[in-house]
Amino acid sequence: MDLQVERIKPALGARIGLDRARIGEAQLGEQLLALLDEHKVLVFPRIGLSDAEQLALTESLGARQTFPKLVAEDDDAAEGVYTITLDPKSILEPEYILGTFFWHMDGLTMQPPPPKATVLTARRVASKGGQTEFANVQAAYEGLSAEEKAEFEALRVMHTVTASVREVAAPEELDPKRRDLRHEHPLVWKRKNGRKSLVVGYTADYVVGQTKAEGRALLARLLEWTAQPAFTYRHHWQEGDLVIWDNTATLHRVIPYAPDSGRKMHRTSVAGLEAVG
Repeated sequence: MDLQVERIKPALGARIGLDRARIGEAQLGEQLLALLDEHKVLVFPRIGLSDAEQLALTESLGARQTFPKLVAEDDDAAEGVYTITLDPKSILEPEYILGTFFWHMDGLTMQPPPPKATVLTARRVASKGGQTEFANVQAAYEGLSAEEKAEFEALRVMHTVTASVREVAAPEELDPKRRDLRHEHPLVWKRKNGRKSLVVGYTADYVVGQTKAEGRALLARLLEWTAQPAFTYRHHWQEGDLVIWDNTATLHRVIPYAPDSGRKMHRTSVAGLEAVG
């Protein structure tokens, strides 16, 4: 059975109709990866996958990347599933969840390639806030002038953990084992497939070789450019929704929600194969 595909916006986003019985089919992963390359964000409305189904779907897209449960604990989550919540009874390091209120790409402060894709299921939604926004960094690059492209391709940027949470926590409040994580990347990611994209977001601390004021002003302007309506999509979650996004081609952020809202998401990730460069 063919997938049902409905484009959401020209720059990104598609709603996908999927028969859950297809999970595990060899061809499904290839189909979804092709759609992900085209649309960047795939929405499966109220499909209601179990953790086991989500894990199987994730593994059909590539090797699964696992994360230690440092941010939140959840007795209901299966092994290999990462819980996103601000619930005071479960959260361990709230500053990292609060940091997701700001535009970012996962994995830019770590040494391995950033995750290829993120798979997220809404277990419980907030009555106010909690929507997730996405921005297409490939479209943002392609919309620049030729002069801007040439200028920015020569620049490099330092991405740090402290920058990613500086709006919500001071460096001394962070775990010493993680607060010094940093990695330098080009401002423009030249992909093996020939595509290029901007590498921006709140992990971007400063532009190498520029004063902090000059570099941060440039990064702020580029982030504003990337987050314009033409390049973005806001997803309004319903319980049971599943969203897959290309972490290497988009930024994302969550609209703030209250810690006692009950919002809980189950996340899995597809390991990256290509370092930024």
